[in-house]
Amino acid sequence: MTVAVVIECIFYDGTGPSEPDEYVRIRNTGTAAVDLRGWVLVDVADGYPAFEFPSHTLAPGQEVRVYTNEVHPEWGGFSFGYGRAIWHNTEPDAAALLDSHGNEVSRVTYPPGC
Repeated sequence: MTVAVVIECIFYDGTGPSEPDEYVRIRNTGTAAVDLRGWVLVDVADGYPAFEFPSHTLAPGQEVRVYTNEVHPEWGGFSFGYGRAIWHNTEPDAAALLDSHGNEVSRVTYPPGC
């Protein structure tokens, strides 16, 4: 069994003035299910905001999205709940995913986006 949860991409150029539909897509590319409880997704450039996952089992091959300020149950229902755009549109930015022990397991810089 391998555990491999990765950030696949960042949809960084959302719609509207606060771009609530931006998201980060995360996938389990391993062969074992992973409980994401305590894992953290963070904007590396600014150091915030950070999203801490509640208990959620990510099956092998499954993906979830963490939105800036929208909730989409069909993609896991996760949101930073942040009232303005997180991901810069004109300069490269990066997202990092930390496991429940604080170890960085994935980092993605864009462009390109999703």
